[in-house]
Amino acid sequence: MLLIALFIATFFLAYCNGANDNFKGVATLFGSQTTNYKKAIGWATSTTFAGSVFSIFLAETLVKSFSGKGLVPDEIANGTDFHLAVAIAAGLTVILATLTGFPISTTHGLTGALVGAGLVAIGTQVNFTALQKSFLMPLLLSPMIAIILGALIYALSRYLRVYLGIQKEWCICAGQIQQIIPIPQPDAANILKCITTADVAVDSLDKCTQRYRGKFLQIPSQKLVDVCHFMSAGIVSFARGLNDTQKIVSLMLVGQSISVQWGSLAVGLGMAIGGLLNAKKVAETMSKKLTAMNTGQGLSANLVTGFLVIAASRYGLPVSTTHVSVGSIFGVGLISKKANVRVFYQILLSWMLTLPIAAAISGCAYWVLHR
Repeated sequence: MLLIALFIATFFLAYCNGANDNFKGVATLFGSQTTNYKKAIGWATSTTFAGSVFSIFLAETLVKSFSGKGLVPDEIANGTDFHLAVAIAAGLTVILATLTGFPISTTHGLTGALVGAGLVAIGTQVNFTALQKSFLMPLLLSPMIAIILGALIYALSRYLRVYLGIQKEWCICAGQIQQIIPIPQPDAANILKCITTADVAVDSLDKCTQRYRGKFLQIPSQKLVDVCHFMSAGIVSFARGLNDTQKIVSLMLVGQSISVQWGSLAVGLGMAIGGLLNAKKVAETMSKKLTAMNTGQGLSANLVTGFLVIAASRYGLPVSTTHVSVGSIFGVGLISKKANVRVFYQILLSWMLTLPIAAAISGCAYWVLHR
């Protein structure tokens, strides 16, 4: 019975992960108006699922890292009730953030849940040294590195663009709007009339799109940037599926009740459904509120995010896609002077609360399961 509950809880965690994380790889596509929300989430879903399938062959290191081993004794880490408490706590923490529109880290939620259940199980005998070395340091350093790299990469790309003579241009959006105006009458009364007038918008982020003109290697600059932007977004989403699937599927692998292959497919499916059904609020935060951006800026941020997450998968470090994605976008925004510092501070606060909330829920869940 506990194994069935564990499978359901882990699938729920995968759904929550997809709802909060799937759009992060394509947030810059939507934010820069390169494409609309529907196409962006479709691209994110397909590439994330591909990463989930591919993770079966490359990410065994992360399965071991997030099984709980190293933090608590093996007899505790191998328990179904331990994994169930962790899955419940991480899922509830992530869905709470999703419903409020905050992009948080599932990795952070899992880390807090492991600690909370571990503290209830064995008290202060939890191996905090392993926690600091394997979990906390990468989670603390990854957003800082992403901010720095995001700023540097965008500054370099902007210098190369100017050096190569590729210029920016804004479109002029012309159309018609309807206005209601008062028309004076002889008896001093006014009547209201609806008239249509011309409307021209220049340099308006909600109506116009900044584009690049000129050519690079005989290819139109804007087309080249758009293609690279889509590819970079796909790389980020693929890397996220590669990195996150094995963190979640590790919770299912108790007593070899399910294979890594089938578990990964189930997690990938849950992530896809969650992204398709429940990603809109986080999408607004990542794409619109954190910083304004054009396609070149989005491309720079995605290249940094993809590089860091793939490197983390290769070396078994539990780096959060959320942290590096937010960090790289914010770093680009700092250079372009369009970053919304207030929103960034709110996101930082949500990151700080993720660990204790997940730990508290996990501890309570583990205590209830042992009553």
